[in-house]
Amino acid sequence: METTPAPSTVDPSRTLLLVDDDDTLRERLARALAKRGYAVTSAGSVAEGIAVARSQPPRFAVCDLRLADGNGLDVVAAIRETNPEARIIMLTGYGNIATAVAAVKAGALDYLAKPADADDIHAALQASGDERPEPPERPMSADRVRWEHINRVYELCERNVSETARRLNMHRRTLQRILAKHSPR
Repeated sequence: METTPAPSTVDPSRTLLLVDDDDTLRERLARALAKRGYAVTSAGSVAEGIAVARSQPPRFAVCDLRLADGNGLDVVAAIRETNPEARIIMLTGYGNIATAVAAVKAGALDYLAKPADADDIHAALQASGDERPEPPERPMSADRVRWEHINRVYELCERNVSETARRLNMHRRTLQRILAKHSPR
């Protein structure tokens, strides 16, 4: 658990919990959000995130959906228990409708696909309930969406190629070729 020093003008109502297991991304976002006036506390796991949420209920939170030790929705639930008014943004590298719906049902305000920058996160945190978010400037390509979906199903099948190919109704070798490639832009 890390606390990023913020400017001395930080309003106590601008506390932010940042939960992500990618150390580089977490540190970069923590610095960028601190520059925007948030008092950032960061955590690298579900367990740390829940502990911080219970001991220091944040006003804002940014949480990764998939963490090494579990699901970020557990952190959202802990934040909602301690501060029902908290504004929570979910981040994920696996952007799809099912996980977006689950995040919103759990209490997240918005759902952003990685890589989201600090400006996107700040805008989502500060948006009023009636405002519709701006469409993304660089949406994912159709090839990227397909690749994300295939990898999500692959992970849900516990990295079993044969089961994934069966569920996606594709040939196993075709799936193996897709999985061996880098993600499209």
